[in-house]
Amino acid sequence: MTTNNTGTLDTEALDELEKQYDSSLITRDNGAMLSQGLYYFASAFALYHIWTAGFGTPVEHVHMGIHLSGIFILIFATSPLLKSQSALEYHKNTLLRWGNVPLYDWIFVCGGVTAALFLTVSWNGLTLFGYEIAEQALRQGDPSTADIIFGSILVVLVLEITRRSLGPVLPLIIIAFIGYALFGQQMPFQVLKHPGVDWRQFINNMYFPSEGIFGITLWIVSTVVFHFVLFGVVAQRMGLGQFFVDNAMILAGRYVGGPAKVSVVSSAFFGTISGSSIANTVSTGSLTIPNMKRLGYPGHFAGGVEAASSAGGQITPPIMGAASFLMAEYLQVPYTTIIIAAMVPASMHYIGVLSIVHFTALRLGLKGYPEDKIPQFINTWRNGWHTVMPLLALLTVLFGGYSANMAAYMGLIFCIIVGFTSFQKPLTLIVPAGLMGYVLWKASDGGFSPTLAGLLAAGIIISLMHKRQRYSISKLFDSFQVGVQYALAVGAACAAVGIVVGVINTTGIAFRLGFMVTTSARDMADIVYSLIGWIPLEVFELTSIERFLSLVLIAIACILMGAGLPTTALYIMLVTVAQPALEQLGVPALATHMFVLYYGVISEITPPVCASAYAAAGIAGANPFRTGVSAFTLGIGKLMVPMVFVYAPTMLIVLPEYFTVTSFLQVSLTCALGIFAIATAVSGFYLMRLKGIWRALMAIAGLLLVAPSLGSDIAALFIAAPVMFMQITQSRTANMPNNKASGHQ
Repeated sequence: MTTNNTGTLDTEALDELEKQYDSSLITRDNGAMLSQGLYYFASAFALYHIWTAGFGTPVEHVHMGIHLSGIFILIFATSPLLKSQSALEYHKNTLLRWGNVPLYDWIFVCGGVTAALFLTVSWNGLTLFGYEIAEQALRQGDPSTADIIFGSILVVLVLEITRRSLGPVLPLIIIAFIGYALFGQQMPFQVLKHPGVDWRQFINNMYFPSEGIFGITLWIVSTVVFHFVLFGVVAQRMGLGQFFVDNAMILAGRYVGGPAKVSVVSSAFFGTISGSSIANTVSTGSLTIPNMKRLGYPGHFAGGVEAASSAGGQITPPIMGAASFLMAEYLQVPYTTIIIAAMVPASMHYIGVLSIVHFTALRLGLKGYPEDKIPQFINTWRNGWHTVMPLLALLTVLFGGYSANMAAYMGLIFCIIVGFTSFQKPLTLIVPAGLMGYVLWKASDGGFSPTLAGLLAAGIIISLMHKRQRYSISKLFDSFQVGVQYALAVGAACAAVGIVVGVINTTGIAFRLGFMVTTSARDMADIVYSLIGWIPLEVFELTSIERFLSLVLIAIACILMGAGLPTTALYIMLVTVAQPALEQLGVPALATHMFVLYYGVISEITPPVCASAYAAAGIAGANPFRTGVSAFTLGIGKLMVPMVFVYAPTMLIVLPEYFTVTSFLQVSLTCALGIFAIATAVSGFYLMRLKGIWRALMAIAGLLLVAPSLGSDIAALFIAAPVMFMQITQSRTANMPNNKASGHQ
């Protein structure tokens, strides 16, 4: 791994590092001919999705079949059965291997594509080798033999592409669900027993649309998630990522612990466009982590800051790793509702990270960047304003009430206009001219409001006006290829998670698991209450303890099940499995969806499976596990805030039955103060060093402040008061004239 003369890793080293921790990016050498063919196929695959986003998506089963076929082709052609060094190296063409792809993988490609497209071909009926297949509506519930064959092939191959992309954990979980569906009558616990289904009925549920593989999970990933993953890659390579980093430097670089605060701010910015926390970590961490180490931060802490900040991008509006669109679809609410609800909880995460970074910098005596290292605001915006235009176009369409895929379409076309077209290359002007015509066409038939059409038309003209570097069209297709590669694992995982959704709808296991959670929590609560029930606070009542333990059990399950999964896939699985258990506790639907998303995403920074932290450790040259522990500690705000909005949904703002200005301010401000107090305990510093009992008291006070209860807030103030008095007294003593004491010693 090499570094350039600034101490940051070069592009090739960063690509290798990202592959090391994102198994979906490890591909075989296909040789010149097949590699070029797959490159053009991936570009065509991206262009197909861009076209359908703007001009209309085919019927569900047709579009999902095409999308899944592309995933089969690209994964089986590029990802070997076992990712050994020998399998990745190029081998000459033989009768049993072409383009370094073994014959069995070509058979898998043919089988997967045929199974994915068979529904489209046979939808209105089909005669196959003299065998009559009725139209699909007549086969629903009574699948033909061909349906059973192709459905079985599809189930097996979807599990295999998921294993090749993400490893064995998710396929094994899904196989367990399949086993439960088939052998439910043999479960050892009565609460889990169900009549079971035979293979024929199982395939009927998994293969036909509306449930299973061709259900909502694959539909959303093929119409929304894919586009936003592609947008994130193209926008970053077009210059938006660097613009974010420069603005983060301007905002935070000059203050105490500047490089670490730049990491937090830039990762928050970058998270708004990135669908991958690993990509976020590598992209921004390549600059911020070496700078943090030069300033004096320990390597594991520098990596932890970057990993915790980058993982926060998956809960940061407006895109939230594409989970925001999924949530809006599941809850049948406007997209803007999800964005408003997510703002305050996401801010709590960054308050926690920034506070720990700040107090750690004070304890270590670390300064900010020198003034000459801070980019100039005017120069930064003069040179980079144009890179914001695609994001503005995307958000304008989204907040205008239009569909997510239309917003992604606009964002992507604006990326092309801003980054790849110019008056010096007249042929490239076809793109802005075509988009202008498209906007006028949509306005003429009522598809766009006059206001939106005017804003987009003005944006097209403005986007052409900048005089900065334009990239070649080949660079654009390179971005498409990388974006498709990122999206393959997400598509495979979401198709596979569709099986989990189908099993749950077939067996009702989610409600059974919810009953088991509440029963277990009730038994545990009885024991805990016998020990602490004497404390005269509402939070220590039996019902409160039982509810809290139920939430803890569900949170742990979400962290364990979400480990190593892309954000969209983990959200879909967790909202299907865990959300019904939360509903049984009387938690509002929006709060339950946010709860499982938060704890699923926390798996990104929870050892031992914390890919973002391990990638950051690779840049920092630090111990991976210790970096993971640092990242988890820094993400303490994200760990606690879901408990707050479950107990006090007023924090989410958009639930009128819970929201009042007074309750919102009380819950949000005390939560922020609590996270701030816990940050002082974690870092061991406030005005002066915190040690021993004083550190423990600040942690306890912080936890009580976070708890949304007036009684706990008052108790917290009494607990924190002696610590504050001691800190103020020692600080004044240390700062007295002629006093050599120093709070940094």
